[in-house]
Amino acid sequence: MHIEKIKIKNFKCFQDWFEVEFNQGINIIVGNNEAGKSTLLEAIHLCLTGMLNGKYLRNELSPYLFNRKVERDYLDQIAAGVAAVPPEIHIELYLGGTDAALENLHGNRNSEKRDAARGLAFSIEFNPEYNEPYGELVKTREISSIPLEFYHVQWWEFSRRAATARTIPIKSALIDSASTRVQSGSDLYISRIVRDLLSEKERVSISQAHRKLKEAFKGDGNVKDINKRLSEASKISRNEVSISVDMSSHNAWENSLMTYINEVPFHFIGKGEQCIVKTRLALSSKKNAEATVLLIEEPENHLSHSKLNQLINDISTDNSGKQVIITTHSSFVANKLGLDHLILLRQARVTRIKDLDASNFFQKLAGYDTLRLVLSKKSILVEGDSDELVVQRAYMDAHGGKLPIDDEIDVISVGLAFLRFLELADRLKIPVAVMTDNDGDVEALHTKYAAYENSEHIKICFDPVVDTGALEVKGKPFNYNTLEPKLVKQNGVDALNALFKTKHEIDDIHKFMKRKKTECALAIFSSETRLKYPKFVLDAIAE
Repeated sequence: MHIEKIKIKNFKCFQDWFEVEFNQGINIIVGNNEAGKSTLLEAIHLCLTGMLNGKYLRNELSPYLFNRKVERDYLDQIAAGVAAVPPEIHIELYLGGTDAALENLHGNRNSEKRDAARGLAFSIEFNPEYNEPYGELVKTREISSIPLEFYHVQWWEFSRRAATARTIPIKSALIDSASTRVQSGSDLYISRIVRDLLSEKERVSISQAHRKLKEAFKGDGNVKDINKRLSEASKISRNEVSISVDMSSHNAWENSLMTYINEVPFHFIGKGEQCIVKTRLALSSKKNAEATVLLIEEPENHLSHSKLNQLINDISTDNSGKQVIITTHSSFVANKLGLDHLILLRQARVTRIKDLDASNFFQKLAGYDTLRLVLSKKSILVEGDSDELVVQRAYMDAHGGKLPIDDEIDVISVGLAFLRFLELADRLKIPVAVMTDNDGDVEALHTKYAAYENSEHIKICFDPVVDTGALEVKGKPFNYNTLEPKLVKQNGVDALNALFKTKHEIDDIHKFMKRKKTECALAIFSSETRLKYPKFVLDAIAE
């Protein structure tokens, strides 16, 4: 049992109908801030539980739940005297699997009107019972926000039966290490997971132990004295007034017990450890008893690299059959879980990567900053740190002192993994410029990048001229076709000696810049004097 797709209309950042499909196993949601990653998880959880931010939404309606543009358009129409239809929020979850419980959810109460669809629909919509008072209000044109007093929450199965948390066969666990929702001293989610791990016999045992606790509490001499004084002093009732342990329902223990980790209350341990404990408990809960959809919000928050690695290993090696939907800004998380599970949110559109050859490479070498490429407006790929510094300075000189990142252009040092990054960029249609050395073999470069030379969004930048010379270093011919010799060729020895405060001859300046690549690149980046840059560098930074 799993979520096949979600459709959202007018909820927070999503205007009109937005749709995304999910894998049965792991799904990695990435996108820039305000792209809608958290909203997507909230919408899934809301449609499965009726809850938002730990509270039932039915009693917590707010105009800020609506897309801001939709709200503005509605208010503008009202102000202009136009008969505007009150905006509505709709969330639809389409479910898949072979579980018999899903058959009770199929029907056409969904935007697609498909009888065979199985799922749930959650909406915040205008209640037609209020047509008359709403009409009177509209006539005044004094509506400054969506009139939620005329709205109601609708929660249905596609079969047209009212949905309740009890009847929904698929459950969600929303884990956000950045926030902890606490009720009666214990985290709501952790308490529910612990409860679900218990057998019925164990639940009865705890309930009986809790009842004994009440009896022991009432039997304590100090409590007896206090209750006697309360009864004598109280004027609120003619009956006996006393204090005791809450036993108002058979499961009162669920709200009064507290979860401890190493004898420390759960909400007092570190937020990173909370995230790990919650995730591991969810993964270990009984598969047949609860087909959990695990929603994890940016697990990298509050976790050290080693702890994050442990958590990701738990998720990636899990065999419980649970569906995981995880949001992240961490390249490490995305790489470790597999880039073929990546779902990119960009400008309210969804892009997926399937069957990516580079996925296994990045999974094994998870330190590569793949999400810098994925989330940038444009990327410039270079081989090393010194190349990155020179490109940064060239861009600053050409753009009034602005760094590339100021224009959402990321210069990324990728070592020798150019083709891996280009496969990712090509699949996602991300503009990329590769700045690379020709190393004396232009034909080899054409062969290496043949698949991308005619791409509309990928540009391969290198010097087509092969330079030669007599210089040898340790008995081997010097390579005149890397960035440093090209800078010498472009600017001359005197300009570089002045910049480095040296007095080298031509061969010595070549050897100096080769030996001290990073130091020379730093000097170029920090210099008050501008250099002239080879054409392939300028091509890489061009729009």
